[in-house]
Amino acid sequence: MAPMTTTATPSSWQDFRTAEPAFADAVQKRFQQYKHHVLATLRADGSPRVTGLEVEFRMDALWLGMMPGSRKALDLRRDPRFAVQANPGPDDRMADGDIRVSGRAVEITDAAVLARFVEEVTPPEPFLLFRADPTEVVRTGIDGDDIVIQVWRPGHALRTLRRGSDDSPVREV
Repeated sequence: MAPMTTTATPSSWQDFRTAEPAFADAVQKRFQQYKHHVLATLRADGSPRVTGLEVEFRMDALWLGMMPGSRKALDLRRDPRFAVQANPGPDDRMADGDIRVSGRAVEITDAAVLARFVEEVTPPEPFLLFRADPTEVVRTGIDGDDIVIQVWRPGHALRTLRRGSDDSPVREV
């Protein structure tokens, strides 16, 4: 199996939704189960920074909002690569799976887009807004004794991989 990387050309959330509507709906539903999630960015020295944040699905996009001057905002301005992990919730069963979206964050400075976002969300101000353009969306879940991994990348069909708890090779289904 090829390694999973996030070097692909970013796609819009709407492109993802058009390509894989059922998977996109499942991912969005999973994120909307909880308010707070975990964002990974890259520090200036290349090491990871992990922080909490809220995500929004509006205007056919996935949005990351944050305070001006926050380390995560400064990280994204310098290097737009990110990964956001859905909150796993209070139990260890994760019936709806473990979800991660990786990609590139685009800072929004267009006054009309910011005004529309404020009208719909009423975020604490001041704030910075980034559109999250995915390069990879992954859902990992359990089915019986198997780990099931679904992977979407721009320009590729959704892949489903299964791995058992033994030494058997990963199977693509």
